[in-house]
Amino acid sequence: MKNRLLIICLFVITALSAQRQKASDSEHLPAEKIGKILFLPFFKDLNQIKESDFIKEYTLTNTSNLSFVAFFDRPLTEYTARLDPDVKRDSLFKIGNYQFALWIDDKEIYRSNLLPGAPQREVQDSALILNRPLINNINGQGSWSESFWNRLMNNGGEEALKDGRHHLHMEIRPYINVNHQVKTGPLMASGELILQVSRNPVIDILKIALHAPRPYDGFPVSSESFDTTKIKQLKGLINEGVFKRINSIIVINKGKLQIEEYFNGEDRNTLHDPRSVGKSFASTLVGIAVGNKFIASEDQKLGTFYDFKSYKHPGGKNEATIKDLLTMSSGFEGNDDDPDSPGNEEKMYPTDNWTDFVLNLPYDPVLKNKWHYFTAGTVLLGDLLNRSVPGGLEKFAVERLFGPLNIKNYRWEYTPQNLPNTAGGIRMNALDFAKYGQLYKNRGRWNKKQVIPESWVKKTLTRQVRIPNRKEEYYSYLFWNKSFKVNSREAEAFYCAGNGGNYILIFKDLPIVIVITASAYGQSSAHSQVTKMLESFILPAIL
Repeated sequence: MKNRLLIICLFVITALSAQRQKASDSEHLPAEKIGKILFLPFFKDLNQIKESDFIKEYTLTNTSNLSFVAFFDRPLTEYTARLDPDVKRDSLFKIGNYQFALWIDDKEIYRSNLLPGAPQREVQDSALILNRPLINNINGQGSWSESFWNRLMNNGGEEALKDGRHHLHMEIRPYINVNHQVKTGPLMASGELILQVSRNPVIDILKIALHAPRPYDGFPVSSESFDTTKIKQLKGLINEGVFKRINSIIVINKGKLQIEEYFNGEDRNTLHDPRSVGKSFASTLVGIAVGNKFIASEDQKLGTFYDFKSYKHPGGKNEATIKDLLTMSSGFEGNDDDPDSPGNEEKMYPTDNWTDFVLNLPYDPVLKNKWHYFTAGTVLLGDLLNRSVPGGLEKFAVERLFGPLNIKNYRWEYTPQNLPNTAGGIRMNALDFAKYGQLYKNRGRWNKKQVIPESWVKKTLTRQVRIPNRKEEYYSYLFWNKSFKVNSREAEAFYCAGNGGNYILIFKDLPIVIVITASAYGQSSAHSQVTKMLESFILPAIL
């Protein structure tokens, strides 16, 4: 009877939407569930959940999933409205949200006032049920609820959830922030879960075999020795989910293929989506265009390509240069780290003309020479290239870059203007990404042909702009730069990086190129886990 009751109530709810329900429908909720948080070992749509799916105890491993369903007596907005009656109802979404708090073994570990914006306003105005993943190792994209769990783990959760039996307690409250004063409301829902944590697997390297590399076009197999134990340990940890969603590891040593490992069903033919790694290809193509005199230099002003009088906010844009875009230090008001920035990439994607989106942005000369991550600027580089090179950008890339490297199996994503998406939309297999990295290691030469001007490679592998709020990290021509700690020494690298933990690393003083592809998209640990892999396993093994 309880199963039927829950299924019926969930059907009524989801008939309206996946996560919305009018306050007047609250009588459909089972009374015994209102004010409770229930946990599931996976994420399901509401209309698929059965009573038997809810758990009271759970074994938590590195490959586990975990989600929750919270049942409220009224929507969030009804709560936040009572915290300050003077605030207009349509403004509550901008100043308030849910507050999540987690206790482990009766000790509060983490409390977070979720930033306004997610979940969406219509959910906050109407939802009586919140159905969200906390851990999603299957297809998680770093949603706000997953990010909350990741922040928990980074703020005491790792220490608190050591292997063994633990009691988890979770609470949800409303809050608003008025004039920098946070007001928190009464308890909306709470729940309990017993966790048997087992996140430190014992790796038996005797049962782990390394993949034997085979020659690949441009890469003979290396005979250089390396610490196989280290790589077997790493492989075991990846297989056990300690390092998540790693898809491939390629090591090129002295121009030869030394290590080639694949995971999660991928192989040397898989076309991988490395997200913003593709930005670096825009830099490469600009360099080739400069070398062939299709573009005068990276110091050429944007006013020679565009009539800014035809766009909004024309002041100052004529003086902006290609180099400003390459080093992400232009005066365009675009900052992907600031959701309110006019040029934030998320505001570009819904528009029907990405180039015009950039050209119409406000411009502040004070921002010039100050680094700010500006994806839309790389889109403008793509348009600029397409205007400048014979046959257009796509044909130029084939003839001047992919052709000389004998890269044939790849796939572009395209902008609404049907141009290759230089914001990060090129898919290749891991070994072809390694070719691209080795091309820079070779100072721009491949098969005795100068593909990229050596002077351009030198500029690219030189620190151009310091990245603020990061210790000893720099930016170059759409390449990043930092050093990795390897025992008592440091290994400096210039590298391409993309969401999910994707890397092409060219080490400055070592004959090494490393490619790591991963799909931990949106996960806060995506990049930090790659750093740990490099510093604790890969670099020590090959050095």
